[in-house]
Amino acid sequence: MRGLLSSRFGAFTPARVVAGDHDLAGRNIIVTGGASGIGLETARALALAGADIMLAVRDRSAGERAAVHINETVGSDRVVAGTLDLASLSSVAAFVDAWGDQPLDVLINNAGVMACPLEYTSDDLEMQIGVNHFGHFLLSLGLARALMNAADEDHAARVVSLSSIGHRLSPIHFEDIHYRERPYDKWEAYGQSKTANALFAVAFDERFAEHGINANAVMPGGIMTPLQRHLTQEEMVAMGWIDEEGKVREGFKTPEQGASTSVWAAVGEELEGVGGLYLEDCAEAPPWSPEHPNRGVMEHAQDPEAAERLWIVSEETVGMSL
Repeated sequence: MRGLLSSRFGAFTPARVVAGDHDLAGRNIIVTGGASGIGLETARALALAGADIMLAVRDRSAGERAAVHINETVGSDRVVAGTLDLASLSSVAAFVDAWGDQPLDVLINNAGVMACPLEYTSDDLEMQIGVNHFGHFLLSLGLARALMNAADEDHAARVVSLSSIGHRLSPIHFEDIHYRERPYDKWEAYGQSKTANALFAVAFDERFAEHGINANAVMPGGIMTPLQRHLTQEEMVAMGWIDEEGKVREGFKTPEQGASTSVWAAVGEELEGVGGLYLEDCAEAPPWSPEHPNRGVMEHAQDPEAAERLWIVSEETVGMSL
């Protein structure tokens, strides 16, 4: 039995330190949801290391402002914004068409929605799994040729799928993924979508590793970002995330620290040719245990049979297959 992969970095290492030893000049990277939060810091760290970045965002104006901000930090025009609404499969298809076959070294599926009221995408998919999984599934499949075009003998292309410890809240409910029949629970729905993000990495890597593309899932850690937009202060106090005065509890990361595992998944030499893993704190996560409930990965998020079943359902849902 092999040991868990690790790196010289830790839970609170800033993302730019993780990227700092790498020369990414000439590398093309897409970061979904890169206009704020850990997506912004992921893009900044990779741009500082020389990569050319596309921020794939729903709000094009916000994306362009973020690109200008990062470019000012970097001192070079390495970052641009593109329109991508993951709640619309037609928008995803249009983004893929616009990118074409130009080589793509890394795709970071960072965007997401958390604990929103019951809503459906324009394609009638439950919003959380629709955005977090199905939109990213179509994006990744559509960009597979671009990823293959970037792979060579020296390095594989990479896909980074943002999951969460929230995956422990629910496996995939295949009998009613979109809450057509069962009562909606916003946290169960979030957990299901984060399990889907982890299973996606397992199934994608199984299919594409032989073509020079590896995929891994990432748990960024606890970070206060716009992801919490649907939560009240009272809810966050009750969960112990903040105190009554709104102060974030000890143990939460800054957005730049939260971006560090995504950056490691994108460029870490320890992960060359390695895929299908669930990563946290710049290392491969251990199995989940009740003694450490806020870290680790549960079996249902690494189950190859569930990953295969979800892949088939996803192909049927988005109308695209290999």
